[in-house]
Amino acid sequence: MESDQGGKLDPVHLENQIIQVWNDEGSFESSIDARRELGTAFTFLEGPPTANGKPGIHHVLSRLYKDMVCRWKTMQGYVVERKAGWDTHGLPVEIEVQKKLDLMSNEAIEKYGIRKFNEACKESVWTYEQAWREMTERMGFWVDMDDPYVTLEDDYIESAWWSLKQMHDKGLLFRGHKVLPYCPQTGTSYSSHEVALGYKEVSEPSVFVKFKLIDDNASILAWTTTPWTLPGNVGLAVGPDVDYVRVRVLKPPSGNWEGRGFAEVGEELILAKELMSHVLRHQVEIISEMKGHDLRGAKYEPLFPGAINGKGAPSAWTVVTADFVTTTDGTGIVHTAVMYGEDDYNLGMACGFPAQHTVGMDGCFISGTHPDLDGRYVKECDDTIINFLHECSALYREQEYTHDYPHCWRTDHPLLYYAMDSWFVRMTAVRDTILKYNDSVEWAPPSTGTGRMGEWLSNLKDWAISRERYWGTPLPVWICQECGLEHCIGSRKEMESMLTDDSGMPAELHRPFVDDVKLNCPSSGCSGVMLREKYVMDCWFDSGCASFAQWHYPFENNEKFEESFPVDYICEAVDQTRGWFYSLLAVGATVFEKPTYRSCLSLGHILDKDGKKMSKSRGNVVNPWDHFNLEGADAIRWYMTTQSSPWQPTNFDPSGVRDSYARMFLTLWNVYRFHADYAELDSFGKSNISKPPDIQNRPSLDRWILSQASATSSTVNSLFKAWDFHKAGREIERFVVDDLSNWYVRRSRRRLWDESESEDKACCHHTLRETLILVSRLIAPISPFMSDKIHRDLTGTSVHHADWPSGSELIAPSLPVRDLTIEAKMNLVRSLAETGRRIRVESARRQRLPCRKGWIISDVDLGELSEILSEELNVISLEKETDLERFQKIEIRPNRRNLGKKCTNDLPAVLSELSEVEPDHFLIEIQAGIAYLSGYKITPDDVEVRRVEKDGYAAMTIEVDEKDVTLVLDMSMDPDLMSKGLARDIIRRVQAKRKELNLRIEAEISLEIALSPGSPALAEEDWFHILSETRTSNGVISEDPTSTDSNFELDGIMIGYSVVPSEH
Repeated sequence: MESDQGGKLDPVHLENQIIQVWNDEGSFESSIDARRELGTAFTFLEGPPTANGKPGIHHVLSRLYKDMVCRWKTMQGYVVERKAGWDTHGLPVEIEVQKKLDLMSNEAIEKYGIRKFNEACKESVWTYEQAWREMTERMGFWVDMDDPYVTLEDDYIESAWWSLKQMHDKGLLFRGHKVLPYCPQTGTSYSSHEVALGYKEVSEPSVFVKFKLIDDNASILAWTTTPWTLPGNVGLAVGPDVDYVRVRVLKPPSGNWEGRGFAEVGEELILAKELMSHVLRHQVEIISEMKGHDLRGAKYEPLFPGAINGKGAPSAWTVVTADFVTTTDGTGIVHTAVMYGEDDYNLGMACGFPAQHTVGMDGCFISGTHPDLDGRYVKECDDTIINFLHECSALYREQEYTHDYPHCWRTDHPLLYYAMDSWFVRMTAVRDTILKYNDSVEWAPPSTGTGRMGEWLSNLKDWAISRERYWGTPLPVWICQECGLEHCIGSRKEMESMLTDDSGMPAELHRPFVDDVKLNCPSSGCSGVMLREKYVMDCWFDSGCASFAQWHYPFENNEKFEESFPVDYICEAVDQTRGWFYSLLAVGATVFEKPTYRSCLSLGHILDKDGKKMSKSRGNVVNPWDHFNLEGADAIRWYMTTQSSPWQPTNFDPSGVRDSYARMFLTLWNVYRFHADYAELDSFGKSNISKPPDIQNRPSLDRWILSQASATSSTVNSLFKAWDFHKAGREIERFVVDDLSNWYVRRSRRRLWDESESEDKACCHHTLRETLILVSRLIAPISPFMSDKIHRDLTGTSVHHADWPSGSELIAPSLPVRDLTIEAKMNLVRSLAETGRRIRVESARRQRLPCRKGWIISDVDLGELSEILSEELNVISLEKETDLERFQKIEIRPNRRNLGKKCTNDLPAVLSELSEVEPDHFLIEIQAGIAYLSGYKITPDDVEVRRVEKDGYAAMTIEVDEKDVTLVLDMSMDPDLMSKGLARDIIRRVQAKRKELNLRIEAEISLEIALSPGSPALAEEDWFHILSETRTSNGVISEDPTSTDSNFELDGIMIGYSVVPSEH
């Protein structure tokens, strides 16, 4: 007798079955091929992950939105090819291999062998490829992982080389310096990622230095926390609008002077006015005040004459203005050493300061800096430098300074900010162009384009694309050793044509193979040999070339590329704004003079349930497989979609996934099984469906749900277009739970109980089937598994081959016609039904205990929906009424404030008499001016008149379309009503027991009902109603609830019942 109709939902089993079906049928590939007839492409570019790290919950989030949009666009009729990609070069790979092989310096890597090291990197790249494949398949992300683009492949590298040559030929590639954190012990410059690994709190000497002005007896005070950079000083920067003062020392400082340095009485110093009390230890007087721009051009004496060659640099050792100067610390004057700070370097290039090193790559001062410093490691020279400054009266004072400073994660030595030789793309030359292209992108949210990206581009710097590393795309620049010509190679063919006689083509386009390639200089009259610059390229340049390098353009697949460029859609987390989003735009602007993509969805980060960043140390990292193997991928995808807007941070709460599973998917599954089970009983299946009845000829409930489904579909379509996927998901869920399940299915259950065929029954079957098909198509982009299961069962075809219900520019919509009249009426019915429930709660009357009558006081016409409302209100009869006062009486209450003033000591007597008056008669007397209580005249101001329901009635008023609609219920009680109420409570519990026993719909039972003494009498008509509703073939009524299997309490009376499946 147990049911195989429906049964318990096992989402993991269902989803794994669907994955197997997809694989067996080639559903992904066929979903693309099915759209080729329309021939319109929607191009998606996958942001390539690195496979040497495990995929995590944040990858599920980004792949969800990639998959969602691509599935949606496919259903809209577009050809959406999805090529996977792998980002295989770069720092994370090198770091992992270095740690594994214990190679803690460049020297160690080269001793080990660049070839062996890069082979290890190449192997490391694929460590977790299988984990990525499994996660991708399990979550339902359709992307071609069998033919991905891979940034380490020679074809990809050749396309990247070609693009750099286009930049070179346009004059955009040049050599310069870039200030980077650098470790002299390992000979390695570090990215921000590596720097973040080694910050430490340190206490170091900082100094306030006196720079003596030329032709003036004053000195400018500047502060630095890196004394080792002072020999490289070539300028002082002031804030143009900062207030500065010139002060004269009047007296020595009171108390003992700590540390080295001093100032003589009468000495004059210049510093920011705001920082005088912070810096000065002497008593001083202000001689004059000036703005920063007044100091511009003042010249001063070098601290270390001869350390820097200032010949040909007239701006050397002068005061300049800079916007980055503040008065938050120091003296408001910044010492500038061009080669040892990014701001310093940029300022030096703008002002023409000499760009010369005083420190070598080994971290030691170069010869000629100063006899006491030459050849020594800079971080060991602070004390020597401070002594030198003190002895030559250039030191005002010193102090210990505690701060966080980056250290090498390999050696634990402090890093130096050092101007490294680097190759740049001159992005400043195309700033206006790239800003224009950025404006053409449809950003989601728009603030990413105008804010984060727009502001970044407005302050665009030249792109340092070279790296002193080993594993990466080699920089294809060769330099002639005789004439110095720089040549950029753009293809393997070009390389081969320029090879020297003793050089061959490299085995692959990686180091060290390309390092050995020598080329003939193409310069006329030069017979020199060209050697390659031994840099690799920024891995962001690699991924920035993905739009064309994935096709090996321009060497093949030219038509494929031209059809897919610019890309229609990209999607990654917001932290890619200045990474991949930028590199794609940069390459597009410089190479193709076009924007690379048309739309970009910038995702917020995923956090734990408390809004904190996930990390292993916190123990709050979520493993997506924990949810794949419990609630299933549909639930996790639905939860992520509906939790927040795509661009807002998502607080991931595991209980939220369970809630999504229970609320959305159990509800939808139960609705589907309700239809499927009754369809099976009535032989209503996809193979023998008769022609559906015309919608306009169906019952009002059917017309309403189809109209609501159409409205929901249109809303969802609009929300998808606006990137508001979270609102779209919530709207679908509201429809499924509130409209479809809690209203339509609940209202329709009895329609399918009759075993005989009827037109109403057929209408219900068709309507439910059509609605489920539409719902499965709406949720398919978000949650592709259950939607496909339902659609396949109802139609025999995959939902992912179906059309989007609202249509698109390519396909026509396929929605039911909306019936706005029936929607408005049903909305009123539902509002009044909810009002009736509130009335019962306030009146303490059980929902299942009927009322004899109900009245609607309004001019609205519910038509055939009146019967639905009558059942929802649980009233025997429902009537329209125009006279609300028929159900009301007058109630007169005292205005105690007024009466208290008027009656004073007689107030109790007045109140007593007022409580005894007949309200209607007394109101007439008040209005006639002849009302008296205890001798006092009572006026309208002495009382409050209210209309309330008469005894035995309860009412509530709601507003509909700016009109009041009042519902009145007869709250009287009689044995007949109590019998019917008892029957309905019994039916509910017996049906719940049937479900608990997992009985088939048509299964019959034996039923015993035990009524305690004092229980309402059960009328024969209501008893037979119980037997019919519960499919009872043998029913008895007894008097001992303790003898039954189950019982419940009703108004303090125990009711027992036993349910036993009948033997058939």
